[in-house]
Amino acid sequence: MTTPSPQNPGVLNWVLLLSLSVIWGAAFLSVSVALEGFGPLTVAGLRVGIAAVVLTLLAPLFGQGLGTIPSGRAWGFVAAVGIGATALPFTLLAWGQQFVPSAFAGVTMGAVPLIVLPLVYLFSPEEGIGPRRIIGMGLGFIGLVLLIGPGGEDSAEGPNVFLGKLAFLGSAACYAVGSVVTRRAPKMPPLAFAAGGLICGSAVLMPIAVLSEGVPESWPLRPTTGLLYAALLPTAVAAVIRVRIITTAGSLFMSIVSYLVPVWSVILGILLLGEELPANLFLGLGLILAGIGLSQWRSIAGAFRAKES
Repeated sequence: MTTPSPQNPGVLNWVLLLSLSVIWGAAFLSVSVALEGFGPLTVAGLRVGIAAVVLTLLAPLFGQGLGTIPSGRAWGFVAAVGIGATALPFTLLAWGQQFVPSAFAGVTMGAVPLIVLPLVYLFSPEEGIGPRRIIGMGLGFIGLVLLIGPGGEDSAEGPNVFLGKLAFLGSAACYAVGSVVTRRAPKMPPLAFAAGGLICGSAVLMPIAVLSEGVPESWPLRPTTGLLYAALLPTAVAAVIRVRIITTAGSLFMSIVSYLVPVWSVILGILLLGEELPANLFLGLGLILAGIGLSQWRSIAGAFRAKES
């Protein structure tokens, strides 16, 4: 069996990547639902806190408890990812979704590969960046521009709309930096890495949420359901999948999910929230898929060869 690598991620990493895109695509919708009953800091804080509890209890069952994090240096990477690539972007997304539709939040995640690319060039050059990948990612980004340009999403009005969009871009930058930091971290079990990061993120975010918004006085069913989904799947389960993909297949391969998440966020928004279908959705989707195919052609071919064998 071939060991997964940035050049040949393997079938399992492709399956995990596609699953992660659906899970994260639905996360923006679930956060919007949670915001119907809770403040943005409360949503972000409880999302991280609940996920931290679940993974901390689950990790030892697989022999990956917090004690398997090997050193203080490793804990530094864990804390950096937990605070800077979990707590902070979750807060920015929840705050921005008060003013901007959830579909736009998902689409903005397409900026992640553009930020990852120069970071990988500087800090993870072994992953390889060639003209084909650059052209493919550029093509995918054009598709994203079509989605978010005129007619790409329902217009929103309000004084904080622009700041909300900036918050989404800030969260994309957090995810991009977090991908590279995760890739450069000392080797450690993915469940321990994810659980430790969530603990660090919740330790910072929960006190801020309580001081700013107080303890929730009621737990309405619909917002609570959205909050639990956001905590358990896009946060707890996705944290493990994300670490596994990055540490075995690399940051650039992981960045593909940022092209798929926008598609799912728009589709789910249309199906579940009744958003109108933008006329240029199909053209944008075609360009996104073409960009992924071009930038990851060798990986796709290798995955199919591995599947056939």
